[in-house]
Amino acid sequence: MRTIKNIRRSIKDRKGINTILAALLMVVIVVVAAVMVYAWSTGLLSSLLVQNPVPKETLNLDSSSFGNNTAVTLYLRNSGSSAVSFQTYYVKDSSGNTYTQANAAWVGNPGSITPNSAAAGTITIGANCNPACTLSGSAFTFTSGYSYTVTVVTTRNNQFSYTVTR
Repeated sequence: MRTIKNIRRSIKDRKGINTILAALLMVVIVVVAAVMVYAWSTGLLSSLLVQNPVPKETLNLDSSSFGNNTAVTLYLRNSGSSAVSFQTYYVKDSSGNTYTQANAAWVGNPGSITPNSAAAGTITIGANCNPACTLSGSAFTFTSGYSYTVTVVTTRNNQFSYTVTR
């Protein structure tokens, strides 16, 4: 038969095993937490997770040509991953005078350019703006030998600026 001494001794032994198991469990938790912090801080964790690609608008100016002293045609290439639609354009001369066309229905608007394709868009100033442009400063026309900054704004509110010289 078991004596009271033997029972007390076996209870003390179990407490010792519980303490060892608790300590091992704490070590495992600390090691796993340290590995997670290391992976997060080095960027390894974000590269392992699935990420959705964000569509990007990128427009490059292939060339430009002037039809007359109030119109320039821009040949634009969409090298981004999403289609580009135009909203507004600005034409600024070297003195800071600016024509603004804020209507997406401007004549010459190429509409939408799909990725990996090109399109031509005609930018007009002065009396040839249809619908009418807004002028800030003094009126000007495209003069031979001068540079102009043309900024086009997309429907996603991205701005692309190009310098053209007549």
